Amino acid sequence: MNTTLSRIRRGVRIAALALAIGAAGYAAVDAHAAEAPAPAHAATAGHGIAVQVVGSGTPVLFIPGLNSGADTWRDTCAALQASHVQCHLVQLPGFAGQPAVASKAYLDEMSRGLLDYIRDRHLAHPVVVGHSLGGIVALKMAIAQPKAIGKLAIIDALPFLPAVQNPAATGAGMQPVAAGVREQLLKADDAAYRAQAEAAARGMVHDAARVAEVARWSAASDRATTAQAMYEMMTTDLRPALGAIRAPTLVLGSWAGYAPYGATKASTTQVFQGQYAKLAGVHIALSEAGYHFLMWDDAKWLQSQLRGFIVDGAAAAH
Repeated sequence: MNTTLSRIRRGVRIAALALAIGAAGYAAVDAHAAEAPAPAHAATAGHGIAVQVVGSGTPVLFIPGLNSGADTWRDTCAALQASHVQCHLVQLPGFAGQPAVASKAYLDEMSRGLLDYIRDRHLAHPVVVGHSLGGIVALKMAIAQPKAIGKLAIIDALPFLPAVQNPAATGAGMQPVAAGVREQLLKADDAAYRAQAEAAARGMVHDAARVAEVARWSAASDRATTAQAMYEMMTTDLRPALGAIRAPTLVLGSWAGYAPYGATKASTTQVFQGQYAKLAGVHIALSEAGYHFLMWDDAKWLQSQLRGFIVDGAAAAH
């Protein structure tokens, strides 16, 4: 009994991290974007997915994380307009007010939905950028249809999150723990649920003014979708399948938010390198000071990395 409780508690800690990792989206419009907003239009996508298309040029899908809004990527998109990037800002169902879809395989369905979108929109080898849960979806897309993706950028996401706390963890072994976490999330009262999300968000964003907005987006998300997505993130180990990916891949990560718990840039780099060991040619870089939402906390660095990767074909120095 004590062992079971310990596993559930460990699972709750992992789930709290996952909740923080995808907490929500907040769009702060910079002066450049305010002066010259790029034209935008809505595009049709299936599986409950909504997409807004901004600008023209190299097609880039931007996928936000758990409980996140498409506006997570709004500033990044604006900054890349001068580089002739066409942004496809994705809004996943069930998150940040987007109507939910019933699914027992949420991550797979989102991957299929976005691959269908690429096909239906006749996008030739687009770049796919995913943050957190969005990064897991992006990896699944590149594994399922390697020839469909031109380049892949993964922002602060790991192929198997539980292995950070327990290197011996397996997807199958995590199933009872993840099921317990899912049940606890569904049964938690609203006040406790909101408190957990707010506490997690405070460790993922530098700017205190963003925390309230993060919490608002989280509150607007469908709890059943969040719980199911967490379950899948805790039980899905993509590490063995990474060798199937053919797209050049850039992985950008954070470490500073975990420094109070003993993390260093060197130790976190080792974690990323170990998890992506089977992905040939992957380029990994860590922000010096940004927390999990790197598109806000270290915006210029992230934009420089993506600009170099998308436009020039190489990541900037780190």
